[in-house]
Amino acid sequence: MSTPTHDPDRPLWAPSAERIAASGMTDFRDQANARWGLEMADYEQLHAWSVRHPEQFWRSLWTWGGVIGESGDTVLEHGDRMPGATWFPQARLNLAENLLRRRDQHDALVFWGEDKVKQRLSHAELYREVAHLAAALRDLGVAPGDRVAAYMPNMPQTVVAMLATASIGAIFTSASPDFGVQGVLDRFGQTEPKVLVTVDGYYYNGKHVDIRAKVAEVAAGLPSLRRVVVAPYAEAHPAIDGIAHARLWADVVQPFAHETEIAFERLPFDHPLYVMYSSGTTGVPKCIVHCAGGALLQHIKEHRLHTDVRAGDRIFYFTTCGWMMWNWLVSALAVEATVLLYDGSPFVDDGDILFDYADAEHMTHFGTSAKFIDHLAKLGRRPVDTHRLDSVRAMMSTGSPLVPESFDYVYDAIKADLCLSSISGGTDILSCFVLGNPTLPVWRGEIQCKGLGMAVEIFDENAQPVAGEKGELVCTRPFPAMPVGFWNDPDGAKYHAAYFERFDKVWCHGDFCEITAHGGLIIHGRSDATLNPGGVRIGTAEIYRQVEKLDEVLESLVIGQSWEHDVRVVLFVKLREGVELDDVLIDRIKRTIRENTTPRHVPARIVAVEDIPRTRSGKIVELAVRNVVHGQPVRNVEALANPEALEQFRHRPELAR
Repeated sequence: MSTPTHDPDRPLWAPSAERIAASGMTDFRDQANARWGLEMADYEQLHAWSVRHPEQFWRSLWTWGGVIGESGDTVLEHGDRMPGATWFPQARLNLAENLLRRRDQHDALVFWGEDKVKQRLSHAELYREVAHLAAALRDLGVAPGDRVAAYMPNMPQTVVAMLATASIGAIFTSASPDFGVQGVLDRFGQTEPKVLVTVDGYYYNGKHVDIRAKVAEVAAGLPSLRRVVVAPYAEAHPAIDGIAHARLWADVVQPFAHETEIAFERLPFDHPLYVMYSSGTTGVPKCIVHCAGGALLQHIKEHRLHTDVRAGDRIFYFTTCGWMMWNWLVSALAVEATVLLYDGSPFVDDGDILFDYADAEHMTHFGTSAKFIDHLAKLGRRPVDTHRLDSVRAMMSTGSPLVPESFDYVYDAIKADLCLSSISGGTDILSCFVLGNPTLPVWRGEIQCKGLGMAVEIFDENAQPVAGEKGELVCTRPFPAMPVGFWNDPDGAKYHAAYFERFDKVWCHGDFCEITAHGGLIIHGRSDATLNPGGVRIGTAEIYRQVEKLDEVLESLVIGQSWEHDVRVVLFVKLREGVELDDVLIDRIKRTIRENTTPRHVPARIVAVEDIPRTRSGKIVELAVRNVVHGQPVRNVEALANPEALEQFRHRPELAR
């Protein structure tokens, strides 16, 4: 990856005065000043107020964000408890009612299924489709608190299914169709859905993948099911005879085609909306329950303030229905934006298709992963030379830390004038702790800011806040997007152990992080994957940044191997085709790491592998590889997109000496 020269004392991008003035962030701050008699002049002051006076902040956001529903008189009860705080205890609302606030002919959803399928729904058409399916679900006996599961691609019918479920007050949960049967049963088997929504197949990299045999096994393994609703996708009229309880989508909704209105169930703020799943690479996935009010308020905040999404904008995120970014993306309907959906490989048409999509649909916000950006750079692609991208004013990246060289690449090879927002949070909170800001500059390699209303700190091992040094990313005060709890965890023991065991009454997220001199943040990897050679903590992202600068290396994975009563660093590299891992390359890798980090970062062993194992949302699985290297079991290989890759790490002679 080439690195353009850059002055470290200057940001890569800074918003114009006009852009700052037109942003939602500025308008919100001005209205909060007027409402509460304040004189906040910058983001630092706005953030400080949002965490010191959460009742004022979240009340202002409810009003300014135009939330449909009754807020009640009280914003926060038991604010000193974490967990245990209660937000908007008198509120009544419905997420679907907020997302379906428009009923006009403008685009609500646009869908590309690779280069095979294109579809669009207006706001009026989306409302009508949801009305039909909601009536059908009620007829099937689905009631508030029941579960509806989707084993679906990222397509309009999935959004319709979620909104229909939410409108009733039922709970929606989803998995992408590339999951294997056991992976689906490990998830849906715990939540026991009444209805399963699915498809006949999907496309990936130009190929048709038929999933009807898998659907039949899943349906047979879920005794709670009353109906399987199959949406045709790869075939116009698929045969579904072998699937228990199955009927085609059109047949299910046809009796309710006369329905034109939706009876939205307004329920308490903390009424469950989604069940999300942890990656499950160390055991059966945890079922994380999120509430309607928390998801809605947090997403309105992140869309309108931190991402500057406005009514009429056209927002895209490359995601599957097995990743929380899908839920985040769909919430943009609440700010009256058009949601651009894509399903399939991002590298159809030599990596151009997403940029073709951006031009064709006048995309304003382009969301993707750090690995996608890195791979484009490795391929030498320069969309700036081949595409207009004139409508794109923001680019978001998540999934793993975005290295400084990728910042350079975006501004050099994609577009110079855009707000590049590296964002980080997770399935655990269905949102972000740290993210972008359209009113702040972008500094190379840094996440721009802490999220509003999020009391983010970096703790050292003595639970003391630090800046300019690495530590644990924590949140010291409650926030509305905290989970309601875990499914089948009646006393909250699993929930407490996951986030509150390390520091009392403080959410410990598990990221190894530091706060920069600019007030930005750098994430150095997961805490549980942190390396400890000689007792010195090293974030894995620090090593990846150096290794993946080398043209010969496509991707890498690093672990700590227990060795002679200590830990040694072992680096696995996936090399470009035709490249061999000889002594010259090993020396170059080690020299690059040593010269740009410290001698402690230099791997004791470097091993070439054919592939790097990853979850279905694209995250590399350092812990699973570490278990294999140490001869320990990987409990849930169904969580992996390519579980066969793990075998390369077993019994490696290079690691026995």
